[in-house]
Amino acid sequence: MADSRNVTGQSTVTSDHTPDPISSRSRPSPPRLILILLGVAVLLAGAFAYVAVRHHDEQTPLADIRQSGLPSQVSTSASNMMGLSPIPHVAAPNFDLIDQKGHALSMSDFRGRTVVLEFMDTHCVDICPLVSQEFVDANRDLGAAASGVVFVAINVNPYHATTADVAAFSAAHQLNSIPSWHFLTGPVAELQAVWHVYGVAVEAPSPNADIIHNSFVYFIDSTGHERYLADPTDEHTAGGAAYLPAAQLASWGHGIALVARSLRP
Repeated sequence: MADSRNVTGQSTVTSDHTPDPISSRSRPSPPRLILILLGVAVLLAGAFAYVAVRHHDEQTPLADIRQSGLPSQVSTSASNMMGLSPIPHVAAPNFDLIDQKGHALSMSDFRGRTVVLEFMDTHCVDICPLVSQEFVDANRDLGAAASGVVFVAINVNPYHATTADVAAFSAAHQLNSIPSWHFLTGPVAELQAVWHVYGVAVEAPSPNADIIHNSFVYFIDSTGHERYLADPTDEHTAGGAAYLPAAQLASWGHGIALVARSLRP
């Protein structure tokens, strides 16, 4: 048994004391205690970092980030939906083509008006009919301002490139309701040259295959300079049919009208 004695008024424990094994395990040694405290600190730091990042993301969602150089009339949500971006103010490449009425036209013929320019397939059943509806809606939204805007498409189907082809597509999708509508076509070599200068890639392996091409909307100001580029999108049903919800389709039309109106002289 341990022997306790009083020396100079203090109690001491003799060296033959045997520590209680239970009490020894319940009191961590200093190095182990330090490691535990460090681990707790790391966990707390990680938790605070997660909360801070989560709070920042909630305060500034990606949908609220606005690209600079866009027209103030177009909301951030609308510009993000349209994939709208400013492009260098360079002169839009010229062309000499024929529209659905057989009229010869060039880009210079539209000087003094805003041009909304797309590239469409005369046999398209995917995104082109949706963009067509957006153009019809945009023209209606413009109201009196529509007189200062021209809606133009250039054919990307080398197998169906006659005036009758572009006229049939225009009639089928009510594009002739737009007074300033022009669906342009011409010899395949000339069409290919236009595709190239506007950065439109076209894959047309055979007359019966789908035509794969970029779908861009160029906004060109009244001086003939490129200003903005939009990126039309669509969704597909389980059966593969292209569509957009009615509200989104209408928003696209309204957005196109706002951008076109912002470029009026």
